[in-house]
This record gives sequence, C-alpha cells and structure tokens, in this order.
Amino acid sequence: MAETNGKPRTGSVQSIERAFGLLETMADAGGMMGLSQLAAASGLPLPTIHRLVRTLVDLGYLRQEPSRQYVLGPKLIRLGESSSRMLSVFARPHLARLVDELGESANMAMLDGDQIVYLAQVPSRHSMRMFTEVGRRVLPHCTAVGKAILANLPEQDVRDLLHRTGMPQHTDNTITTPDAFTTQLHQAAETGYATDEGEQEVGVRCVAVPVPNTPTPLAISISGPAGRMTESLVTQAVPLLTSAAKALSEDLR
Repeated sequence: MAETNGKPRTGSVQSIERAFGLLETMADAGGMMGLSQLAAASGLPLPTIHRLVRTLVDLGYLRQEPSRQYVLGPKLIRLGESSSRMLSVFARPHLARLVDELGESANMAMLDGDQIVYLAQVPSRHSMRMFTEVGRRVLPHCTAVGKAILANLPEQDVRDLLHRTGMPQHTDNTITTPDAFTTQLHQAAETGYATDEGEQEVGVRCVAVPVPNTPTPLAISISGPAGRMTESLVTQAVPLLTSAAKALSEDLR
C-alpha cells in the first residue's frame, strides 16, 4: 500500500507511482539526471531506481546518454501532444462563455520551457478581431498570459528566464529590462491579473489570469483592439476570467 504525505492510499500500485514520480522529478530538473541524483531526489534506494529506470528505458520513456545520464525519451512526446489536445477540449467551453460574456477573443496558453505556447482559442464574433493561432509560440515578457504565469514563479527563476531570452523589443511598449518587468509581476501577483498594453502587437490589448493548481503553468486571457478593450471592459473581465480559471482548474483535476 503506497503512501502520500504520510497517509496510506489504498488501491494504488507502488511501482507505477514510483515510475511516474521519477519522470516528474526528471521533468522538474530539466529532463536529464543520473541515477545517484534520482536516488537523492526521490529517497529511493539505488537498486530500486535502477530497476525502474531500466524498465522506462525499455519502454522508450527514458533514454541513456553516452554520459550515462538519463534523459526523457521521445515516446513521451506523443503523450504530451495528446494531453495538450485534451487541455484544449476542456478549455473551449470556458473560453466560449467568456466570448459570450465579454465579446472579445479568449485564449489559453501554457509555459513550455522559456516560451508561451497557445493551446486553445475561441475568436470574437466581431468582424475585426484578434486571431491567436493555436500552436503559436511567443516569449512571455511581452504577453499578458506570460506575465500571469511568471507572477507565480520565484523571482530568480524569472530573471534567469529573461537572461536566456534576452527580452527583445517588439513594439515601443515592450518592457525590455528585468527590473521593470519584475515590478509588473509583483503588481500582477497582488491584483491576480496581468495586462499586455500593445507590447506584443501594436494596437492590441490583453488581460490574463493564471489557472490555479495545475500540473503545468497555464493562463487564460481575452484580447482585442485597444479601442474596444477599455478600462471598463478590463474591470468587468477580471472576475469573469478568475471564475473561468477556477472552473477550468476543477475540470482538470
């Protein structure tokens, strides 16, 4: 019988729990670890780690490098792609309600490495609307969804990400210094929402909130032309986005 937080959990298979625990540990560490690192991180004995790792290698979920370290295997890509599609399926009803209530395009995005990737989008019914292509990748420093997600990460992790990406300027409004950006993140953490004031595309405004308690960082947003995305609409949107994010979080549990 397996245990979680010190409490026995019936009906579980310990070896499966341990195998998935190792995969999650490796993902959190960047996708590459050695046996001794896995043993230290998991608290499991080396012989147990070795048996689990060899099984995952045989199944294609791990691969051993010439350095003798292990990396996440390509077979996980298929699972990840299917999971992303299912995220879109779960999100669409919530995004569609936001479009009905607010009239502007609604989006869901995820932090993938150092980039934001859009997973789902329901367009506005206006003839002039924002088209966010599903699968599009952007840098987080110039998007509301990126800010909403990063506001919940440790500041040093955010600064490391910004150092890697370089914070390129897309418009005159793009924030290009880490100090100014982290100041906005502190504000987003306090208010519960973040905005993009034409920082990715000129004339486009966006407001976003994080989706709480998800295994991967997610955010939902509405976006539209700055002329329609008034302060009044943003004020109206924030509680609706927050409610939709909580409902989506419940669906994903």
